[in-house]
Amino acid sequence: MKPINKKFVETKPGKLLAAALIVLAFIGAAGAQPTARSSAPSASTATAHAYPNRPLRFIVPFAPGGSTDLLARILAQRMSETLGQPVVVDNRGGAGGVIGAELAARAPADGYTIVLGSPGPLTINPNLQRVPYDTLRDFSPITLATISPFTLVLHPSVPAQSVKELVALAKAKPGQLNYGSAGNGSVGHFSTEQFKALAGVNLVHIPYKGAGPAVTDLVGGRLQLMFENLPTILPHVRAGRLRMLAVGTRTRSALAPEYPTIHDSGVPGYESSTAFGVLAPARTPAPVVGRLNQEIVKILHSADTQDRMAAQGLETVGGTPQQYSQHLKDELAKYGRIVKAAGIKLD
Repeated sequence: MKPINKKFVETKPGKLLAAALIVLAFIGAAGAQPTARSSAPSASTATAHAYPNRPLRFIVPFAPGGSTDLLARILAQRMSETLGQPVVVDNRGGAGGVIGAELAARAPADGYTIVLGSPGPLTINPNLQRVPYDTLRDFSPITLATISPFTLVLHPSVPAQSVKELVALAKAKPGQLNYGSAGNGSVGHFSTEQFKALAGVNLVHIPYKGAGPAVTDLVGGRLQLMFENLPTILPHVRAGRLRMLAVGTRTRSALAPEYPTIHDSGVPGYESSTAFGVLAPARTPAPVVGRLNQEIVKILHSADTQDRMAAQGLETVGGTPQQYSQHLKDELAKYGRIVKAAGIKLD
């Protein structure tokens, strides 16, 4: 048996106790002090708390003066009031909206740049040509803002009083009825090609450089029919210059509730409208997207905004970012099917 280490035994108890107290004090201090990570707010929390602290830029991918520009300015005015910071509309037209959309996609993802989205740059052009962004990857949807039904209208000389009668007439006279649109790849073009495919009819496309000249020729009887936005068509319908048969949305329009939907009028599955929404660059912090969604939806649901939109032929929507994201996915797929079935190509 080894002898006891006398040096260890002879160590004074007071020194042992002091050492133990120092160790315990260090452990207690370490446990009481939070780490720097737990005491500091997260980046997203800090961003949401400070946002916004400077003006916002609202890109409109079209020239000033149109319905798209007017919608953005209505929203910008109200957002400036609710967010407490100026919201400046920045019109960046060109290439069917692609230039403005690309500018927004490449902007810093800090919540200070947003863009007004529409079918042309987001869901139609990506199916027709190579665009410098990916609609689903390069944007953070905020909310679907408004919707405007596309409508089926005829010149009064066409002997059809309903969608079913028009389909029967077109089948009896294949290739003898012509329709106008704002041009190859326009929403009106896609709307009619979708109708042709679902109804099984043959209509001849006459593309124009803009909806205005096409509507003028429709009123003048040089065209037989057309699919066009409700705000553009309704004044001519009310004046008796054109005959409207139905609307393209899945439910009746609150702006013209007396007209049935094309879906319910013998062409099941048909749906066509112009939808406008608000997006931010991809990777914009979720709390910022949530704040913008909350404020914009509140604005859209206000009676004043709804009245102002209705005067322009727009129905307000307002929903979650997830709902708008799904809408974009559905529209991209729909237009892709139409392009493939009809062989649509840009001029």
